[in-house]
Amino acid sequence: MKNLKTAFILSVLLITVNTNAQQLETLLKEAFNNSPTIQKFELQYKIKAEKANEVNTLPNTEFGLGYFVSEPETRTGAQRFKISAKQMLPWFGSITARENYANSLADASFEDIVIAKRKLIVAVSQSYYNLYENKAKQQVLIENIELLKNYETMALTSVEVNKASAVDVLRLQMRQNELDKLKQLLHQKYIAEQTTLNKLLNRDKAIEVRIENNLEIPADDSFLNTNSLELHPELLKYEKLYNAVEKSELLNQKESNPLIGFGLDYVNVEERPDITISDNGKDILMPMVSVSIPIFNKKYKSKSKQNNLQQLEIKNEKQERYNKLQSLLDAAINERISAKISYNIQAKNLKQAENAEDILISNYETGTIDFNDVLDIQELQLKFQINQIESVKNYYNQSTIINYLISN
Repeated sequence: MKNLKTAFILSVLLITVNTNAQQLETLLKEAFNNSPTIQKFELQYKIKAEKANEVNTLPNTEFGLGYFVSEPETRTGAQRFKISAKQMLPWFGSITARENYANSLADASFEDIVIAKRKLIVAVSQSYYNLYENKAKQQVLIENIELLKNYETMALTSVEVNKASAVDVLRLQMRQNELDKLKQLLHQKYIAEQTTLNKLLNRDKAIEVRIENNLEIPADDSFLNTNSLELHPELLKYEKLYNAVEKSELLNQKESNPLIGFGLDYVNVEERPDITISDNGKDILMPMVSVSIPIFNKKYKSKSKQNNLQQLEIKNEKQERYNKLQSLLDAAINERISAKISYNIQAKNLKQAENAEDILISNYETGTIDFNDVLDIQELQLKFQINQIESVKNYYNQSTIINYLISN
């Protein structure tokens, strides 16, 4: 059941991802297998599930042994020692109530595993998209550096025919240096982010992460079943905790009932040598029944009040968490829409900048090119390309948040 739930979460997460789906899915599976956080919650769940076996027991059997220092004399002889055994039994249904309560706590603990896996999906996915953003930006910078080198060649040619100044060449070279610096800084950030991702997978930080080259924003992503937010494991956990308190109250009611005990006393009797009578030296065997009545039951009444108050607390906590998750979902949906709008606008701007670049290049043949304008257009192109990449990353980051909230 747990594996099926995990597989479904993965499938929902990856439904909006195209070219990088396989690689990201592989990373997520590795994270699930290696994550110490997941393993911690799984062990906590197993411990609580095992608790049901612990409570499925009777109270300890009592054994007693007594030796008469001063042997009391009876008609049939002196009593030498006494052996007793006693077993208390809880009220009918008490053990079952304990088991149900322990199982309800384990059931609530299981949701911690599901929540931890969802959070791990978000962390791994967003780190992956950060690496994609970094790699894409580096590639754009490389392309722009190559473009500036072409412009530099054109400028050097123009300088030779007195159609450009050496200052234009220097400006183009300085711009290349700036872009190269940005590229090196991005590379350092890439290494740091790669370490973050590798540690989420609990593996060596130096392992290279393969990142796909292209991510595209899907044309249609309008379908979202926001009603499924109510089935989020963070909210389901509150329901299960509420149910556990109900089971706790049933157990409290059972424990407020009397305990019944059954026992047996054996008394060893020594024969009287000075007389001959029937039953001389006959041992005593005495079955016993006892009842433990909680006459002073204030603690059980107090426990009932505590349970009622705890249920009210859980209700309020659940509503508070639902409101926060709803706000988070709405914010993520709006952010994703904004990212898509931004991407489309940047695409238009980039197309216009490319058209402007074509015009400038075509003017080069007539000798009227202005390299200041070339630099301005190049900077605009780079800005639009960087903004596009950031929009793509933001779109998928928000998608991971949405899937964390509404995938079932």
